[in-house]
Amino acid sequence: MKYRRARFVAVAAVVALTAAGCSLEQAASGDTVKVVVGYQSKTINTVTAGTLLRAKGFLEQRLARLTAGGGKKYQVEWQDYDTGAPITAQMVAEKIDIGSMGDYPLLINGSRTQANERSRTEFVSVTGYQPRGSLNMIVVNRDSPVGSLTDLGGKKVSSSVGSASDGLLRQALSRNGIDPKSGVEVLNQQPQIGASALESGQVQALSQFVAWPGLLVYQDKAKLLFDGAELNTPTFHGVVARRDYSAQHPEVLDAFLQAQLDATDFLHQQPLEASKLVAEGSGLPQEVVYLYNGPGGTSFDTPLKPQLIQAFKGDVPYLKSIGDFADLDIDGFVNDAPLRKAFADRGLNYDAAVANFTNPAPITGTDPLAARPVSDPALASEVWFDGASATQPVADPTGLLRTVKTARAQGKKVREAYVPDAELGTRWFADKAQWVRDGDAYLPFTTPAGAQRYLAAHPGGALVSYDQAVGEVRS
Repeated sequence: MKYRRARFVAVAAVVALTAAGCSLEQAASGDTVKVVVGYQSKTINTVTAGTLLRAKGFLEQRLARLTAGGGKKYQVEWQDYDTGAPITAQMVAEKIDIGSMGDYPLLINGSRTQANERSRTEFVSVTGYQPRGSLNMIVVNRDSPVGSLTDLGGKKVSSSVGSASDGLLRQALSRNGIDPKSGVEVLNQQPQIGASALESGQVQALSQFVAWPGLLVYQDKAKLLFDGAELNTPTFHGVVARRDYSAQHPEVLDAFLQAQLDATDFLHQQPLEASKLVAEGSGLPQEVVYLYNGPGGTSFDTPLKPQLIQAFKGDVPYLKSIGDFADLDIDGFVNDAPLRKAFADRGLNYDAAVANFTNPAPITGTDPLAARPVSDPALASEVWFDGASATQPVADPTGLLRTVKTARAQGKKVREAYVPDAELGTRWFADKAQWVRDGDAYLPFTTPAGAQRYLAAHPGGALVSYDQAVGEVRS
């Protein structure tokens, strides 16, 4: 498949040699330093070290500056995979130098590569994180009678063993009284295979990492059963580099981290354009990309923060639960020295960034209909009108319903609308949310279980559909 093939991008100097009749292999045989980067185009919380980074050419530009300054020439090879497992396998084989993947695959990467000093990796930066864990979710077929995790007992569930989604599934089942080894039948499948299996009825649920749950719900092929944020444990994606390679070419790792910071800045400053580039590079709908990559979604922030490292340490027992993996010393695996240097070179305060655990790109601005600032991240919503070059911030979900109602009356088409879950804070599609009316307020939830928890504590509330909420909200 096109998103699995290895793709090659060279810096300007190497391209020039190719145009002159020299192949990339010929160029690399001289003074050219090759760096192989493994990434996952469809795992869109790695985009600042993968799809977006590649699309903008930030790494090639950084390396070209080194060449222009009298340094060596560099060749970048990009390899795209579905999950983190094949990236780790290639790093063990010393065929990938820098890779990005989710937290559980990072554990396996550190464990698998440590037996050989040439393949041994270190965790050098974060791409994106979610404080409560909503980067992983469990979905069921849109017509499924399954209403809770306890209903999955004895059923078939698709997941990718060794991935962050598998870690979610095991934790979620255990917390709901189901033995993850014997209580369900887990089929180890690649995400796209699992998605097809869910649609055809071969499995009754799918546990996957971003952006698969959002994609299937957006396509009306699934509904959300379990939001990973219910575990209230941070989830993240990050970058690993082979220590041997970094020791030989420290300037390449530095250029990569600087380029990742470039990509992170670009995503924060031009979120719609960034989502367009990622959509083009991954084949995902832009609306799905923007759900995660837009303001108020994933926290794209590179520092190795203590909350993430602590959660990472808590994941270590997972290694033993899935096979014979060597113990991993997290403190020895994590190395923030290269990233500290990258921050210092840009005049940035790394320690201050580490101490800040809030989303660096919240939804801000002014709600034009309510004529008030959008200031509370727990309520801030967003409407994307068809044909608009920018989205419209809205102060709260009830205000979003009013905005959509007004737009419909004016004949304006809403391309997509996003709201935060009233309980967990997860950013979600407004028209796919479970809505509760409580007095004059309307509250969105990602799952039926979340809505029911609210109603149990607020018996005066009532479930309403999205269109019903839009129709009856007071203008």
